[in-house]
Amino acid sequence: MTQAAYKKAGVDIEAGNQIVESIKPLVRSTFRPEVLGGLGGFSGLFSLRSKKYKQPVLVSGTDGVGTKLRVAFLTGKHDTVGIDLVAMCVNDVIVTGAEPLFFLDYFATGKLQADVTLEVIKGIAAGCREAGCALIGGETAEMPASYPNGEYDLAGFSVGVVDKSKIIDGRKIRPSNILIGLASSGLHSNAFSLARHIFFDKAGLSVHAKVPGLSKLLGEELLTPTKIYVKAIQALLKRVPLKGIAHITGGGITDNLPRILPVGTAVEIKTDQWFLPPIFSILQQKGEITTKEMYSTFNMGIGMVVVIPKTYLKSTLAILKRQGQKAAVIGEVIQGDGQVHYV
Repeated sequence: MTQAAYKKAGVDIEAGNQIVESIKPLVRSTFRPEVLGGLGGFSGLFSLRSKKYKQPVLVSGTDGVGTKLRVAFLTGKHDTVGIDLVAMCVNDVIVTGAEPLFFLDYFATGKLQADVTLEVIKGIAAGCREAGCALIGGETAEMPASYPNGEYDLAGFSVGVVDKSKIIDGRKIRPSNILIGLASSGLHSNAFSLARHIFFDKAGLSVHAKVPGLSKLLGEELLTPTKIYVKAIQALLKRVPLKGIAHITGGGITDNLPRILPVGTAVEIKTDQWFLPPIFSILQQKGEITTKEMYSTFNMGIGMVVVIPKTYLKSTLAILKRQGQKAAVIGEVIQGDGQVHYV
């Protein structure tokens, strides 16, 4: 099949090639010294500097942006969902103590729109620069009749590395350890099916609505990109013996903290110890959701939790402050049933 015939079938190869050429400067802006070659090959090449690690263990993570993309479609704003894509992957990788090395993306749509695609890739590149990982490849797939006009889907893949002896998996968590909550930037990229139902279906609002209590239009508030915690965690790793790290994603604090707790432990969380962004209380009110369900669905203002020895409390908070990361003591580890108890 010729390119002309393929274009009539709905796939414009030349347009795809032009997009690849236009994003090359964005991709190069994320490169690290270990990147070999450039964009356009069949695969990305990354040299693992083994001298830096005694027993290097590769750590991988993959995720998407979910139905938060539908808010991007409604607003026509596409420059931040790429940041979300990177954040959801690298935040999962760093909880092991790993350094994110490189990232790949998958962008699929029914018909390529160069301006939209470029905005998305700009966000991905920005997220990679923030995380310190290289964008070494990806796939832009044009699939006629597979997606409604003007819509697309995103997936991301991140790989990091950590010395085997330095892997953080929660096994060293003990009763009396302190939990430090790192502030989220909002909803991040979780539970948007529920959030959209509450705001758009139940409350009948639009993305352009001015909602009392929010400083931005509703759509802009919902599109606030997911916080990337790589630099903050890396700063802690240099000076604090972190016992466990939990990325607070879908399932909230209730479901994510137990994933790192060893047998015989539990946690007590004091919910009055941190600032609750207005978006959560507005969601709860308009959706008539119980407090218990809120904490088992949304991040409730805490995007990452680190578990530390009590003796490192002062230094941990000081390091996070220097990193510009808002944080608070939100609870402690106790003996128990592996669950989260709110007090």
